Amino acid sequence: MHSDNTTLEDGIGQLYQDHHAWLSGWLNRRTGCRDHAADLAHDVFVRLLKRRESLTLAQPRAYLSSIARGLMIDQYRRRALEQAYLDSIEHLEYRQLPSQEERLLVLEALERLDRLLDSLPARVRQTFLLAQLDGLNCPQIAERVGVSRATVERDLAKALRACYRQRYADA
Repeated sequence: MHSDNTTLEDGIGQLYQDHHAWLSGWLNRRTGCRDHAADLAHDVFVRLLKRRESLTLAQPRAYLSSIARGLMIDQYRRRALEQAYLDSIEHLEYRQLPSQEERLLVLEALERLDRLLDSLPARVRQTFLLAQLDGLNCPQIAERVGVSRATVERDLAKALRACYRQRYADA
């Protein structure tokens, strides 16, 4: 198995050597910040190493830029979540404000929840949010979404199973 990892790392090393400078420049043009671009380029190659799959790429730059786009979108979503959270605690009195550690824990939980919700089919996500955020019951959700009550119940069960898997996969 050691030789498989060595081959994988050699392949990614060669990919890095051949395309890192290009990727950094590509990201720099999109982000407008050399340091930010360097961090994202690094994250692209870390993601490749974590996948532990051998790569045979006909168009390596297209592949790398696709991963980089996904990372930029993830980062944008993280920043939007963080800003929404900061906006939500803005009205609190000083003594009610969460500590920095509590803020980081909440933001981490929000990011995991966001990824989980994003992984659900659109109707399942909508059903779950109508139940959890709007407090609607199954018949109300069925009427709003335009599906049967049984479909709503199945969709909620799917969402809850996904939450359960996420909760215990992290434990």
